[in-house]
Amino acid sequence: MTTIHVPILARIEGEGALELTIRDQHIISLSLKIYEPPRLFEKFLEGRHYSELLDIVARICGICPVAYQMSAVHALEQCFGVLINPWVRMMRRLFYCGEWLESHSMHIHFLALPDFLGFPSALEMAKVYPIQLQQGLMLQALGNEVISFLGGRSVHPVGACVGGFYKAPSLIAAKKLLEKIKKSLFLAEALIHFTARLPLANNSHDFCSVALSHPTEYPFNEGSIKTTSDLSLDIKQFDQYFSEYQVAYSNALHCTLQGKNYLVGPLACININHQQLPEETRKLMKDLDLTFPSFNMFDSIIARALEIHFCLLEAIRILEGYFYPECAKVEVTPRAGIGYGCSEAPRGLLWHAYQLDENGMIQSARLVPPTSQNQARIEADLKQSLTQFGLNKSEDALRTYSEMLIRNYDPCISCSTHFLTLNLNRQ
Repeated sequence: MTTIHVPILARIEGEGALELTIRDQHIISLSLKIYEPPRLFEKFLEGRHYSELLDIVARICGICPVAYQMSAVHALEQCFGVLINPWVRMMRRLFYCGEWLESHSMHIHFLALPDFLGFPSALEMAKVYPIQLQQGLMLQALGNEVISFLGGRSVHPVGACVGGFYKAPSLIAAKKLLEKIKKSLFLAEALIHFTARLPLANNSHDFCSVALSHPTEYPFNEGSIKTTSDLSLDIKQFDQYFSEYQVAYSNALHCTLQGKNYLVGPLACININHQQLPEETRKLMKDLDLTFPSFNMFDSIIARALEIHFCLLEAIRILEGYFYPECAKVEVTPRAGIGYGCSEAPRGLLWHAYQLDENGMIQSARLVPPTSQNQARIEADLKQSLTQFGLNKSEDALRTYSEMLIRNYDPCISCSTHFLTLNLNRQ
């Protein structure tokens, strides 16, 4: 019997490890252990005023603060009965474009590509592929600039509020950003061509994809929850179909859909919504013979590249129609109730629920991040993929392959925010 302890600290946001036990060329046990301490965000949101919420949840993740702010703001507005105006709605989509751009670019060029091309790091990869890494940095920087356009800064942005934004960007700033994005579109097209030519292994699995879906647009922060198993749910129905549970070996909760693991993230979103992509993106897919739905998990890198192209086109569309509004936010009056918000974070579905009193004080909060939703899927992937890879391989080979599989999901371990059950024994 062989037990392998595989640290996954390198190039992963957060702390965790894989514990793997092999007996007679069979996996006896496999545990993705998340031992980063829980940060208790849900608990210390209790008793806070709703106006503090967006600044606090932005700190959950330095890579995807927009997603946390948008899921939270939609939940609050649903609770308070706030109807935003069309300008705010479009700006929130632009805000999200920036986050997808910076996050997807970082993952592709600093996490996934080094793995798929056989390099230990992006710095080593740059010696052979300097142009690709430079272009990735340009796309990431552009994403940060889009976030700053509305958020005031790219890390933990402060521009969003319940009802809209504190300040509207100027027409001059919008024009400059539009020109820069148009000049960068070729970078996204080149990235799609590059990822489509990668010699990706066929790592196909039978899994269910879960993502937001909207009848007229590729989803960011509106729509229903849809699955490739033909479910279509209002976000309020999340708890009726999805179940969170704690495993003994991890500080991150797992989540299942009707008792089964499932996938969230760019590949799941493309699988469900590829027909909603812009015509220019779909033409590239056709020319390169890229077909979706795909159940090859390594196609996630192509899905991210396609979403980068979509984000640039969507940002261009929004900025071409940009106007300076009379008011960047609508009036908000708090009231007691429960509000639900759901958006597509760069790593997948991000669901929030808040209960508030009549003064706008938060009574309870619940956040279900995409990383914890993918935990069971990652473990199922590892069991199948490692067996196919060959359990008789050396420990170093198994470790390297496991790290590549895990990083392909782009887990953000620190986003697992839940407060754990306390078992107290007094004697």
